[in-house]
Amino acid sequence: MKSLMIRMLSHERGLFAAAAVIAAACAALGVPVDFVLFGLTLAGVALFHHHTLYVALIGLAAIVIYKLAVTGFNTGPGFGGLTLHLAHEWVILANLLGLLLGFALLSNHFEESRVPAVLPRYLPDDWKGGFVLLIMIFVLSSFLDNIAAALIGGAVARSVFRGKVHIGYLAAIVAAANAGGSGSVVGDTTTTMMWIDGVAPIDVLEAFVAAGVAVLVFGIPAALQQHRYSPITKDADSAVKIDWPRLIIVTFILVTAIAVNVVINVRFSAVSDSFPFIGAGVWAAILVTSLWRRPNWALLPAALKGSVFLLSLILCASLMPVEKLPPSSWRTAFGLGFVSAVFDNIPLTALALKQGGYDWGYLAYAVGFGGSMIWFGSSAGVALSNMYPQAKSVGLWLKHGWHIALAYVVGFFVMLAVLGWHPNAPHKTIRAAVSLDTPAATAYSAS
Repeated sequence: MKSLMIRMLSHERGLFAAAAVIAAACAALGVPVDFVLFGLTLAGVALFHHHTLYVALIGLAAIVIYKLAVTGFNTGPGFGGLTLHLAHEWVILANLLGLLLGFALLSNHFEESRVPAVLPRYLPDDWKGGFVLLIMIFVLSSFLDNIAAALIGGAVARSVFRGKVHIGYLAAIVAAANAGGSGSVVGDTTTTMMWIDGVAPIDVLEAFVAAGVAVLVFGIPAALQQHRYSPITKDADSAVKIDWPRLIIVTFILVTAIAVNVVINVRFSAVSDSFPFIGAGVWAAILVTSLWRRPNWALLPAALKGSVFLLSLILCASLMPVEKLPPSSWRTAFGLGFVSAVFDNIPLTALALKQGGYDWGYLAYAVGFGGSMIWFGSSAGVALSNMYPQAKSVGLWLKHGWHIALAYVVGFFVMLAVLGWHPNAPHKTIRAAVSLDTPAATAYSAS
């Protein structure tokens, strides 16, 4: 570990020094040290993208040590406060771990169903084929994880464009996956976090207003870019048949996740924070259906590594003093979209959920779609860039993916004009009030 840190620092010593200077300036201006450490962690994730897990774990350790030694936790000082904090957060973390690992297997089931292999049959032969593919990715991401949708889209694009995919179109694939997931509680890790935390799916659904507009704004220029670079060729194998059992399994797992969440939050809200019911439900569905089609268990080690990375950032975010953040407003939500392009959207969502008071559709769109503006701003972008290494250039991504930032701005303000800003009441306060009205809570308070 020590030698790895030395190599990392020596390789990017200039950028690290600049980040350290900025951090020192922020601390001198009165920014809480918690946020400075968190910012350095996120900057490290951006700079050392080949060692993100180590950076996240080091950042988490630094924040915990600082709070143990200096400020304490919202739940109390020292190890007692840390224990209480973890006792409060463990259900959310366990639910996310179950969903992230489960969705890795679910995505593979979908790919093995051979649905992606037959998609090229339905694409037009000119530039509109590239646009229709982006719409397909958008739709897939609304019920699959956005990472899976981006990878499926990247695989189809490699086939129909003969391996020559324009960087502007790669950015559009990521944007389509993030846009499609922004309005669905099963389409993106950020919206799944909101759902697990108690935000109603209907409050997230309105993000599709902005996302739909955004797809039109970036999709057409990106399709034209790709058509000029390498026109589409449709040569899908007509002998390919869909594996319907796997497609049924995908549907069953998704329906199980939705049903468990609805039942627990509507009928048993008093115990919803006591156990990771959603993650357990997904894994129960996976194990039951494994008797029909065996999942690819070999995917789990890599998925576990990625999950630990994301959960480390979420835990870091949960330790931040959110009372010192800017007040929640549409302006703050709009700004978070640009921040999400630089810093990972997972911890930003965790901070916003802890703060509360947002119109959740706006936040879902901002942190979900905003990360598309730079390749490392979202997990879908990182995953697709591993498939297409030429995309790992911020300069080229911004130059050729200019339509993504434009689409973000246009989509946001169209939604604001059409729907207006209607901040939701803090969902945790509502849940607590409902829980206090139950007979058990009444008896407890009376005692």
